Amino acid sequence: MAAGAAYAQQADRTEVAGEDRNDDADQASGNSTLLDRVVIGAGLEKVAIDTPQAVTVLDQEAIDAEQPMTIGEIFRQVPGVTVVGSDRVAGQSFNIRGIGDLTSADESKIIVSVDGAVKFYEQYRVGSFFSDPELYKRVEVLRGPASSTLYGAGAIGGVVNFTTKDASDLLADGQTGAVRLKTMYDSNKAGVLASLTAAYAFSEQTEVLLNGNFRRSNDYDAGGGIEVSGSAFKSFSGLAKVTHRFGVNNEQVLRLSYERWQSNDNDTDYSQTGTFPVFGTIDRDITDQTAVLSYENPASDNPWLDLKINLSVSDTQVWQGNASAPIPSPLFADSDYGYRTYAARVENTFEWTGESYTNHLTVGAQGSYQERTATTTMGPASFHPEGTDTKFGVFFQNEFTWNDRLTIIPGARVDFITLDPANGIVGASTRNETAFSPKLAAMYKLNETFSLFGSVAHTERVPTLDELFSSNAPNGDYPGGRTMSLGLQKETSNAVEAGFAISGYDLVRDGDSLQLKTTAFFNDLRDMIVPNPNTGLPTPVTYYQNVTHAQIYGVEVEAAYDADYAFASLAYSHVHGEDKSTGATLNTIPADTLAMTLGAKIPQYDLAVGWRGLFAGSISTGATPGPFAGYAVHDLFADWKPDEGTLAGLEFRASVENLFDKRYQNNLAGDDGKGRTFKLTLAKTIGW
Repeated sequence: MAAGAAYAQQADRTEVAGEDRNDDADQASGNSTLLDRVVIGAGLEKVAIDTPQAVTVLDQEAIDAEQPMTIGEIFRQVPGVTVVGSDRVAGQSFNIRGIGDLTSADESKIIVSVDGAVKFYEQYRVGSFFSDPELYKRVEVLRGPASSTLYGAGAIGGVVNFTTKDASDLLADGQTGAVRLKTMYDSNKAGVLASLTAAYAFSEQTEVLLNGNFRRSNDYDAGGGIEVSGSAFKSFSGLAKVTHRFGVNNEQVLRLSYERWQSNDNDTDYSQTGTFPVFGTIDRDITDQTAVLSYENPASDNPWLDLKINLSVSDTQVWQGNASAPIPSPLFADSDYGYRTYAARVENTFEWTGESYTNHLTVGAQGSYQERTATTTMGPASFHPEGTDTKFGVFFQNEFTWNDRLTIIPGARVDFITLDPANGIVGASTRNETAFSPKLAAMYKLNETFSLFGSVAHTERVPTLDELFSSNAPNGDYPGGRTMSLGLQKETSNAVEAGFAISGYDLVRDGDSLQLKTTAFFNDLRDMIVPNPNTGLPTPVTYYQNVTHAQIYGVEVEAAYDADYAFASLAYSHVHGEDKSTGATLNTIPADTLAMTLGAKIPQYDLAVGWRGLFAGSISTGATPGPFAGYAVHDLFADWKPDEGTLAGLEFRASVENLFDKRYQNNLAGDDGKGRTFKLTLAKTIGW
């Protein structure tokens, strides 16, 4: 409900999608759950439980409740999502439904955006997304390839959308200024956060937000007090954002934002790999910047106009040096790696309404130009080839709703892609490709309690610069060396989803609410691109290869209950995937997981306390050699947020994570998880 309020200033027409559900909730219940949160990234706005796709929305409260030190920690309660890598701040990538690998260029299989800006980074044994949780008020995870229609061909795993904070999030009614101070302490290991956010409204039309954050942590301890060396970090981040509203009813919106994240990580460890000796340690400085200019015109009095324009620049630069590796190689030399992406997107939604139906047609175009760079003091980095990636796509999505019961959403997208290697790459040439992504989704409400939904989607992913043009000289793992993979075919996905959703109000007592959404999925993959597993051959092999046929399927369950004095949530994920040619389990498949939360609220004291549990099953494969034992991790937490009196605006959060100091390892991570951790957070908002 808070998420819906954040968009209350938009035109009434853009709120119609969630209106019926929210009205039902308001009339029957004073409490709402995570499945009542409004989804804005799947097309027409609607609440999550009424979206014919597996979608999870994390609002500001959900982000803050995790007390995250790294961006990956906010996804612990999201089904189907696993953070690949570790708890190292520079080592985190995403895996959605078994798509996403620690050691290959899988970043293009999951599209990540910040305020609409395309984010992408790929480098050997480095994460793909660098940022701070304090910059964001909202994260949407859209699982599955159906998201390719709106966001780009090849989103086989899905889409992760981050939305930065606005000045209006801090300013209460009648206020022109506000300051929010926040600090956090993390006992594992002496981690601290200092954050300052200021908001000011120059008028009813123009407001500005400034945010700055500093984090630091020593090397953290895994369960049992085992230190994970090289995991210490310091990071600085900030956000500047100006919003101007104008036109009739001030409904047109112009936003300009700039976000920056910078970290210093010294003596980062590389892990043992095959017959290679230990890589040693290395220092890294990472700078990530995002600039976005966006324009929205809902034109509430014109059904033919609902225009959105987004222009963005994303720039990520990584310097690494001072390596202690015993082998002289460009891999360990002082070097600079970078990605810079210029992107533009424009879309418009047309509306038709009749006595028993509504129809919204969205059409748009999107283009991007990406530069990939790599320079080392020992010459070119053939394992990180330079070049440019140019994309241009056109798309449509139509949403037809009949009698507020049946919703049908067809859509299609075509992307034209040009991959142009740098001049110095001998034997490489420009490659032009076309990728097609159609889909059809539907949802039917049998009544106000029970709904059925399903979708079919096809998408095609073109190989990346890294996958096509990477090569490497002979080494301990590859005696014959690795050559460019110029013969790679496009990766294709044919996916089916089906599920049901249940909503109930006033079940145990007046004012409570319960929502449950279950999704089964099946993804048939052809020519899946993977690193070449043929190690040890005395003759050269290609860096990457196509797997003729693979399948990934599973089920996800999300459930939430909320009442005046209690709350609970559940997120379950089961994924199975195999190479159909060999019968082998894919090494990107996560273990079965169940995340649960049980809590109690004491409204008269503005207090909430509870327990969180994360349970993972055993699995034989993963990012590193298995098998991996199952584990259970337990957390306790307490939140106190007085809303009246002199302490109004104060937030106090305390938690203990991994209560029993369990030693465990996520099978898609390269390190053990954190041991017992005490966290304290104090925040205060002052407005005038």
